[in-house]
Amino acid sequence: MKYLDRILISHVPAKWMIVAKVIPIVAALFGAKLLVSLTDADFITLTTLFGSIVAANVFLLSFLLAGTLADYKESERLPGELASSIESLADECLITRKSKGTQETEDAVMYMAGFASLVRRWFYRQERTRTVMDRITGMNDIFLSFEPLTQPNFIVRMKQEQATIRKVLMRIDTIRDTSFVPAAYAIAELATALLIGGLLLTELGPLGEEIFYTVLPSFLMVYLILLIRDLDNPFNYSSKDADAAEVSIKPVIDLDEKLHAQAAATRKSRKAATAKPARPAP
Repeated sequence: MKYLDRILISHVPAKWMIVAKVIPIVAALFGAKLLVSLTDADFITLTTLFGSIVAANVFLLSFLLAGTLADYKESERLPGELASSIESLADECLITRKSKGTQETEDAVMYMAGFASLVRRWFYRQERTRTVMDRITGMNDIFLSFEPLTQPNFIVRMKQEQATIRKVLMRIDTIRDTSFVPAAYAIAELATALLIGGLLLTELGPLGEEIFYTVLPSFLMVYLILLIRDLDNPFNYSSKDADAAEVSIKPVIDLDEKLHAQAAATRKSRKAATAKPARPAP
């Protein structure tokens, strides 16, 4: 059943993903409210105090939404900054290779192409964070080999880009592994569950009005909770979890493809340079 649900959700457009997840819950609430109304089990009388409880829950959800939205706006620019710093380092390696043409510069071009692929896999949790950080530290060998080949200010600029890459990756890792105030999530989910239970047991008038005033607020509150959870982890690219609020990592993907093309050209030129000339025919 879970496998079937996953297949069905995978065919839903991203902007309707949360709606697809909420619809089964709303359908269950519709059936529950219909059953309660037909059996006259709604024993709670509607008062103005109930409206205050609804307003308090909406305020709590708004607090969570505002808190997660700030991190989400920051997360939108992080993949672009990361790709920019990696490409700047790769450009320095490529320029030095074209100028000097040594084995060390060719290895540096290959190293940066491999690092871009590593970062791309890391976003999909196919590589460990420690592995990525070790590869960043491994760039120090490139800088040492470049000291006799280029000017010192170029080395300083490459070290600055290395520091930026490390800082951005650590920030992304913190955002995707840290939840926004777990205690706030707990009280919001508990308050929403109790409020929905109250709506099910409250007499709201004729049957049509009871269903409408139960289903609509429940849909909005459950939708908000799921949306906030998606916003709280904008780097969840696991194929098992289809989220509607993932930030784009297209800059990293495009850079990976570009650097691989450069690495392929470098390998091709290396083979052409090391190929032995053909013997002349007798």
